[in-house]
Amino acid sequence: MFNILVVDDDKNTRMFFRALLEGAGYTVTVAENGEAALSAMKSTCVDLVVLDVMMPKMDGYEFTKILRQSNNNLPILMVSARQLPADKHKGFLAGTDDYITKPVDDEEMLFRIKALLRRAKIASERKIKIGEVILDYDSLTVTRGDDVQELPQKEFMLLYTLLSYPGKIFTRIQLMDEIWGADSDTGWETVTVHIGRLRRRFENYPEFSIESVRGLGYKAVKKV
Repeated sequence: MFNILVVDDDKNTRMFFRALLEGAGYTVTVAENGEAALSAMKSTCVDLVVLDVMMPKMDGYEFTKILRQSNNNLPILMVSARQLPADKHKGFLAGTDDYITKPVDDEEMLFRIKALLRRAKIASERKIKIGEVILDYDSLTVTRGDDVQELPQKEFMLLYTLLSYPGKIFTRIQLMDEIWGADSDTGWETVTVHIGRLRRRFENYPEFSIESVRGLGYKAVKKV
């Protein structure tokens, strides 16, 4: 079971988030500011932090910077009443993984937490499992039972990126920047060619498919 650390100087907010998260099946640890949160983490295993920005003693920005400077990649969801782009930019520059503004939509917050935990699991294991299919980042292989396919690096990275965010639409330009780099001279048509190869490779895999989204790009769809 995942343990989530809620850091907020407002007691009512801490109580509300605790009830919401425990109702969703998480265990919850609470702290009233950044200093208390760092102290709590010394004795408690934490999987994700829900973090207020404006707090006494140590605010959310400082807490995040301290974690990132110590190479701690714990997922952080900043929650703030500050809605200006500059405030969000400051949060992301400090090292937060996501930013949501108050008043919080309960369902949206739970969706964001679930997504952050899934990405953290993928990053730590360097593997994606979908039904019987396993994508292994270190060996560039896709395995399904006795069928083991070692893919060219770009082809594997394209599939890994799409399946890391099932349902998310990626434009060709986004995929070019992600896989080939923003400075690459390769045209976006390369993405289309690689998508075609992946579709042929895995056309008999019932666990997922790669779909075109007219006028936008591509998305991976999980079938299990």
